[in-house]
Amino acid sequence: MAGNVQEFTDATWQSEVLDSDVPVVVDFWAPWCGPCRMLAPTIEKLANEYSGRVKIGKMDTDQNNNTPSSLGISSIPTVVFFQGGKEVGRLVGVNPEAKFKATLAEMGVS
Repeated sequence: MAGNVQEFTDATWQSEVLDSDVPVVVDFWAPWCGPCRMLAPTIEKLANEYSGRVKIGKMDTDQNNNTPSSLGISSIPTVVFFQGGKEVGRLVGVNPEAKFKATLAEMGVS
């Protein structure tokens, strides 16, 4: 993954996302997904901008089946926001950067 974007897996889900002390943003994607590739620069920009305040990463749904299915991820890209181990927001499809920032602001992240 590029820059400050982390890679999450089924194996690291509990420790990296659910047990995180900081808010976490997870982009569920797959390499063959065109809209996912369109969203990638926005995810990278947010990861750099919010570095140290929010953990931002991606989960390849082709390589990790358990977590996406347990969260009911039915289409990609889907970006899920977590705080205190709980889902607090979800954006489906390619969304503008402002929507991500608004959701983070609602979570108390500036």
